[in-house]
Amino acid sequence: MSDARSDAVQPSSLKIYFRLLGYVKPYIGMFLISIFGFLIFASTQPMLGYILKFFVDGLGDPNVGLFAGIPWMREHAPWLAELKLLQAVPLLIVLIALWQGIGSFLGNFYLAKVSMGLVQDMRIALFNNLLTLPNRYFDSHNSGHLISRLTYNVTMVTGAATDAIKVVVREGMTVVFLFATLLWMNWKLTLVMVAILPIIGLMVSSTSKKFRKQSKKIQVAMGDVTHVASETIQGYRVVRSFGGESYEQQRFQTASEDNRLKQLKMVKTGAIYTPSLQLVIYSAMAVLMFLVLLLRGEASAGDLVAYITLAGLLPKPIRQLSEVSSTIQKGVAGAESIFEQLDEPPEVDQGTQERERVTGRLQVSNLSFQYPTSEKPVLNNVSFVAEPGQMVALVGRSGSGKSTLASLIPRFYHHEQGQILLDDLDVEDYTLRNLRRHIALVTQHVTLFNDTVRNNIAYGDLAGAPLAAVKRAAEDAYAAEFIEKMPQGYDTLVGENGVLLSGGQRQRLAIARALLKDAPLLILDEATSALDTESERHIQAALDKVVEGRTTIVIAHRLSTIEKADLILVMEQGEIVERGTHNELLALNGYYARLHARDFADDTDLSSEPDA
Repeated sequence: MSDARSDAVQPSSLKIYFRLLGYVKPYIGMFLISIFGFLIFASTQPMLGYILKFFVDGLGDPNVGLFAGIPWMREHAPWLAELKLLQAVPLLIVLIALWQGIGSFLGNFYLAKVSMGLVQDMRIALFNNLLTLPNRYFDSHNSGHLISRLTYNVTMVTGAATDAIKVVVREGMTVVFLFATLLWMNWKLTLVMVAILPIIGLMVSSTSKKFRKQSKKIQVAMGDVTHVASETIQGYRVVRSFGGESYEQQRFQTASEDNRLKQLKMVKTGAIYTPSLQLVIYSAMAVLMFLVLLLRGEASAGDLVAYITLAGLLPKPIRQLSEVSSTIQKGVAGAESIFEQLDEPPEVDQGTQERERVTGRLQVSNLSFQYPTSEKPVLNNVSFVAEPGQMVALVGRSGSGKSTLASLIPRFYHHEQGQILLDDLDVEDYTLRNLRRHIALVTQHVTLFNDTVRNNIAYGDLAGAPLAAVKRAAEDAYAAEFIEKMPQGYDTLVGENGVLLSGGQRQRLAIARALLKDAPLLILDEATSALDTESERHIQAALDKVVEGRTTIVIAHRLSTIEKADLILVMEQGEIVERGTHNELLALNGYYARLHARDFADDTDLSSEPDA
């Protein structure tokens, strides 16, 4: 991200931070308890300085009364006035430690509860938001960066919202209490220290900008590390079969090294900044000590020791307050990327119509579509009608627009030109949830979850379907034969994305899922193209079952499936160049006939056809 852009968004840091603090609202009670705890903790710092005063004064005469010089105390609490320094100093140290411990517990424990609640709320908000985002968002954002937001960025953000506040409250109030005590003890000397505050402010401000820029770069680098790792884990079979280990090692090392260098750069900024600030603070302390010795006046040794001790306690909280800007800037940078996603408009759903059941009549009229990133249309003036129960096949080379057309029917993408009507109602007029209830989709790339066979078939809206219905769907999909041979039958775990199953078995589970859904419109997108002949025979039998009584859109299957279609549409560069039944198209002796001859000779997949 360019520096210019970083500078442009810099003024919004405060706005982002306040929006972030909005997530603390549900925990405001616990948050206030923690702040109260830190106030208790901060109040003990000046007390410790005064203990030293009493101790040094007591060295001369340990039997002097603690409050001997206060007439009011002698009159109203004589037992306290007679308390000697010899007894009071050790007793006060224990009481102060106890008081400080109570404050520390309240502050740390309740802030941790707020912090953990905040992490969970933000992660859930991000994850739930991911489920509402349109397809194009996932097309332009890699999974590694999205996962990194859920893990790394959220942690940075909560650090800014809670840990930073802990430092601001605890150390800030410590500074206030110490400063007030110093002013009360000797206001002239204390004002000398105030002179260094503008210098500290300037240093904090300039370093904050650096921290935020560097933190943004670290978050991107961390996303790259997650991305490379997740790709390699998901594609480990390809990596091993093609000897990609060294390439992936190099790729991960490069991403990890980039992350390390950026982290190191941030540490270097902090490492230079902290001692520089300490030098300024301790220089002020040196001047202060010189003035104390020069202008000691009537003050007792105890007063001077207490004053110097309290002044010496100031640099640590001031330094921690200045360092907190690094935590806040990391959090603001993380929050910016999180809010960027949360502000992303969800999938467009302006539909208002809902129908309990549709017949499955699909009419596509003058449909044109272009992806925002592409220069030319993917679909151009496509029109056809699929009557209820009919099978319409889409044939053509890869890139001819078949899968795009299949994605537009359930509104995975939004079309601007033309119409797609389901039962004479535009798909845009249905609510998304209702529209997708009427459509079952089976693709070449089957998605299965690391769950049981039963839960993979009865997924989502189908969850909780009776076992008898699940078994019937599995039998119709020719999946029951291998499911029943599994160790736990329908309760067997299939592994991540069905890794424990063969390609044909995964495909049959997907068909069983579609059968259980019992939707009137079925879309089969390259569902058999990657299968061996044996698997295909089972799948073909399952498909014959699944298309019964349903309107079916079949995309680029082998011709054995397509021959049975009521209508075959031959697509080329987003346009329908031929249409008709299998026999009609063969009689035309055109594009389809050439595809058929090639397929018949080589038994190749339609999707692998060369340009014709």
